[in-house]
Amino acid sequence: MTDENTRLAETIWAARQAGRTLDADATIGTPDLATAYAIQRALLALRLAAGERVVGWKLGYTSEVMRRQMGIDRPNIGPLTDRMLLGSDDAVNERLVQPRVEPEIGLRLRTTLDARRAPVDRHIVAAAVEAAYACLEVVHSTWTGYRFNLEQNTADNSSAGQLVVGPRLPVTDPMALDTVAVRLSDGHAELGRGVGADADGHPLDALVRLAQELAANDRRLEAGDWVITGGLTAAQPLAPGARLSARFWSGDGWSVDVGVRRRADGPTPFEHSPKASER
Repeated sequence: MTDENTRLAETIWAARQAGRTLDADATIGTPDLATAYAIQRALLALRLAAGERVVGWKLGYTSEVMRRQMGIDRPNIGPLTDRMLLGSDDAVNERLVQPRVEPEIGLRLRTTLDARRAPVDRHIVAAAVEAAYACLEVVHSTWTGYRFNLEQNTADNSSAGQLVVGPRLPVTDPMALDTVAVRLSDGHAELGRGVGADADGHPLDALVRLAQELAANDRRLEAGDWVITGGLTAAQPLAPGARLSARFWSGDGWSVDVGVRRRADGPTPFEHSPKASER
């Protein structure tokens, strides 16, 4: 890891700690993807040095709706730490000055999953899953107005902000996770709707992708890890004083809800959804 990668990670970390955003092009330029992941690892090292610990991983841009919203052409990954975890209806950290919310199917692993030792597929990863959960990812970009490309987003830990872990999904067969439906709402209007299949074709296929990506970097998934498999709707801004919630359900007759709040006295967000031509 180069001194320059460490310096860039320190710049990102300082901005996140101060609750401010930066211009991506002016701060980091456009590194190649390998360098972007090196910066991400340097950023994680700073988190670990501050006392955080890795509790899992996120997959970004596994759904077409999220790739289209942000002008990103392929998925990426980033680590999750214990300080990112929230319970349903908790308030987000006030340092998240431009938080957005997207509903995701979260998976908790029962056993380790190591694609270095043998190939993995949907059935193999299903056997490693303890349960699925209704989750909300609170994304937060260090880059002002969410103006970034894939590499800049990857360096910034794929915009990982916080993870709201809601109720367990009462799904007896993980193969049926692709049929789970979700609706995101602000309590007055529907903001988006999707199904599990929107995450890489199947949430378990997203988990396969993650296991393979980690193996390529000589890593594995650990027992107890959380994995969020990708946004099932477009990400929606979480304004000061607002609450967003998602309802997950299936044709079997069950439904569960998960929500997240933002305090009314938090920082005023800078919100702008740039078109691809503006990047």
